[in-house]
Amino acid sequence: MKALVQHHSLRQRLSWWLALQSFAGLGLVCLAVYLVTEYNFRDRQEDTLAQKENVIRHLLADGKGHRESEDLVHKLDDFLVGHGDLSLEVNQADGNVLYAHTRNQSAKAVWRQQEFEVAPLEGSTSKVLRVQLSLDIQADNLLLHRLAVTLLVAAIGGAIVVSLGGFSLVNLGLAPVRRLAAQTRALSADNLHHRLDGDEQPLELVPLIDQFNALLARIETAYSQMEGFNADVAHELCTPLATLIANNELALRRPEQADMREVLASNLEELHRLTGIVNDMLFLSQADRGVGARRAPVLSLASVATDVLDYHEAALAEAGLTAKVVGDAGGAFDVPLLRRALSNLLGNATRYARDGSIIQIIIRGLDEDRVQISVTNCGDTIDPQTLPHMFDRFFRADPARSHGQSNHGLGLAIVGAIARMHQGKPVAWSENGLSSVGLEIRAQ
Repeated sequence: MKALVQHHSLRQRLSWWLALQSFAGLGLVCLAVYLVTEYNFRDRQEDTLAQKENVIRHLLADGKGHRESEDLVHKLDDFLVGHGDLSLEVNQADGNVLYAHTRNQSAKAVWRQQEFEVAPLEGSTSKVLRVQLSLDIQADNLLLHRLAVTLLVAAIGGAIVVSLGGFSLVNLGLAPVRRLAAQTRALSADNLHHRLDGDEQPLELVPLIDQFNALLARIETAYSQMEGFNADVAHELCTPLATLIANNELALRRPEQADMREVLASNLEELHRLTGIVNDMLFLSQADRGVGARRAPVLSLASVATDVLDYHEAALAEAGLTAKVVGDAGGAFDVPLLRRALSNLLGNATRYARDGSIIQIIIRGLDEDRVQISVTNCGDTIDPQTLPHMFDRFFRADPARSHGQSNHGLGLAIVGAIARMHQGKPVAWSENGLSSVGLEIRAQ
């Protein structure tokens, strides 16, 4: 059993993708802002430490002997006044602490440290001093933390706002699709002449609407043809059935042996006609289901056409016509089907050709892969509006059905089916009293 297909909502899918993209975009922007701010803080801290280092080097290496005096301590204390975020420790080379400023340190302080040495000036008896300078960056870290939280909340909130707006926009954008669905639900077999209204639809939906309207036109045509087909079938079957019933009623009223033989012969003729209609309809049904031609190599189509002409020789002579084959081609074809198509074309041309004219079976290769076979006759010019319908079932150009007893209107429909079975198409043209009907087929 085929598993049920789960349909996904286009509106939800677009909304979720928009939300994810909004969050990703805003997140990248916020991350960039945070990283740039952190880099600026770090750069400012390093610049501050570098400036203070230069001042301390100047104080410790001024060459006036302040290293061993209390005056140095006072100078360093004065330097640290107003710099509560700085901590300074000066050690001598032997490890003794010369100066230490730790009164501003706290447990929560976060320090960025910088260590350096101060060498004595030339001629001085002082020794190398090791200096540790620390900068409290707790305030900067706290500000960065608050900035990170703010940016995260802004990214999430912005994504939510954009997502809600996107959901509304997607819902609004899909409104034309819902209107189209409402229009399609209103269609039925009783109003196939209606078409979808695309005047106020978006540009992207116009091709879909045009294709759907074209499909409706084809369905309407097919539905009309089906109704006409049913009427034609009823008409074609009604005539022989009425004849059979009438003959049987007459036979019952006249039980003479001779009359009975004539009735049976007439009934047999009508039964053969009914059988022909049914067989032709079955053949067309098989062709519509996609049955293909059984191809076999054919060296000369002219030879096949000549055989068909020999079969129609008596009918041509009776109509005062002559026929000939022009051109030749070869390929792979279903010979029985081509004989049937040529026979139908010759029969059609014989009925409508002018007395004493010549019917031509023209065979010519269009290219390496296609062949055209047509039957041309001289007669009345066919109405251009009739040409597209010549290969419809039960179609007759003569509304009076003057050949109704010998022709039931499926001959050219069978020709069209045979053309399609050979991956081709039927062709017809008529002008200046010259008409040509045939088929273009693939040669292999």
